[in-house]
Amino acid sequence: TVYDGMAALRVAGEFRPEVVLLDIGLPGISGHEVARRLRREVGLEDAFLVALTGYGQEEDRRQSHEAGFDAHLVKPADPARLQELLAVTG
Repeated sequence: TVYDGMAALRVAGEFRPEVVLLDIGLPGISGHEVARRLRREVGLEDAFLVALTGYGQEEDRRQSHEAGFDAHLVKPADPARLQELLAVTG
């Protein structure tokens, strides 16, 4: 767990996660920018990215999709829906 965009990029580069739960409203750089950078990172381009955010309008979902997220969940996320998404990645 990290708490800002730059730390997320640094840790993801070291850890190489298969799944990333990422907030959109991060300090420093946005979750959208983090997702874009992760998609360009060798070894992370296929990670399953889930936006976990308070932003739930159609435009927010569109922006998440364009940034490279595979899924968009609005807080508080339904645990059953998160489980469904994670089952697809396994």
